[in-house]
Formats: sequence, C-alpha cells, structure tokens
Amino acid sequence: MWLWVLWAAALPVQAAWEDSMAQRTLACTGCHGPQGKSGPDGYYPRLAGKPAGYLYNQLRNIQDGRRHYAPMQGLLATLSDAYLHEIANYFSALEVPYPPPVAQRADPVMRARGQTLALHGDGTLNIPACTQCHGTALTGVQPNTPGLLGLPRDYLNAQLGGWQTGQRRAQAPDCMAHVAQSLSDADVHAVTTWLSSQTVPKASHAVAQRPALAPGSSAIECGSAP
Repeated sequence: MWLWVLWAAALPVQAAWEDSMAQRTLACTGCHGPQGKSGPDGYYPRLAGKPAGYLYNQLRNIQDGRRHYAPMQGLLATLSDAYLHEIANYFSALEVPYPPPVAQRADPVMRARGQTLALHGDGTLNIPACTQCHGTALTGVQPNTPGLLGLPRDYLNAQLGGWQTGQRRAQAPDCMAHVAQSLSDADVHAVTTWLSSQTVPKASHAVAQRPALAPGSSAIECGSAP
C-alpha cells in the first residue's frame, strides 16, 4: 500500500481545465505546431500571425469542400460560422518568431527565374508577380491575402499543384487557380525554391493594402480576397 501511495504522490499534478482558445485549438496545434507555428514536416503550414480573413476563408473552403483534407473536414463539419471567425482571429493575433529559412541548392539560372516570377511576373505568359497580391515584401495584405515567406518549399509545391489539379479551390473568381495553371512545372519549382529560401523580414505582418499596379499590369479579381 505504501508503495502505491508513493507512486501516486510522484505522478505529475494535472492542470485544471481552462476554457480558453488555446485549449480548444489543441486539435489544430497537434498538427500545425505549438501556437500554430507550423508542423515539423513541411505539409502543415503556419497559422500564427496570418491575416484573419485568410484563415477564415480556408476554414470555410475546407468545410465546404473547396479544399480537400478529410481529417480537417471532420473537425470543422459541425462548427458555426461565428466559431470559425473566433478560431481565425485567435491564430491571427499570435506573435510567434519565424525560424530561419532552410538552405536550398539550386541552379543560379533557376533561382533567378524564381525571383523574377515572384517580384515581376512574366507578361509574355500572363503571369502576374506574386507581389501584386501578396505585398511588396511578400508578407501578405490585410485582411484576406497571406504572406508567402516562411513557408516550406514542399508546402508551396503542394498548394500550387493542388490548384493546378483542382484539389484546392477558392471562391470564384479563383485567381490563384488561373495563376497556378499558367505555370510550368519548371516555373513552379523555380518560384517555390526562391520563396522558401528567403528570410522573413522583421516587419512580418501583413500590410494594410496592395501595392500600386506596375506599368503594364492588369488588376486581378479574387473571390476570396475582394
């Protein structure tokens, strides 16, 4: 009996349940990392600090079947629209440092092509610059457009591939589907390699508005980011 008492006394004291968003979103952070800083394998993206409108739109896209991931569809199936907003606002407000980028081995010509696509686009192929929608520093634009820096190459490749094949969709007009389907496999590899190798700037928050259109560029209509 004394052995049982000593063993029980040595057990860690269980913390009292706290009804907070941190507790409620443990189902999210189990895959997306503590405080939504990103998962360990490159396929569970960062949630912390992303624009709340973007996070909400992705929760709705998964809930409504425009974005396919069965485990999350099951988790979100019964949640109200108001609660989806709560989740999005919670993760958007978290301040979590970004890790340094993973070094990428890439041919200099290919890296230069990726940089050109990200910063200037390719008018001959009707491909806009990533900066046109995602901000000059590529940290996103409030309230609905995410940053592209600080994301693993595997994740960026998977998302562009999802848009190319229709596995990922957004509210019409689906501007990213059009952009992704205009990219060759080589250009996808080039732009994701360059983006994933960039250091996130200290001013990592999404900016208030998009940059002015570059000469010769056309405005893009996006259903998820009006």
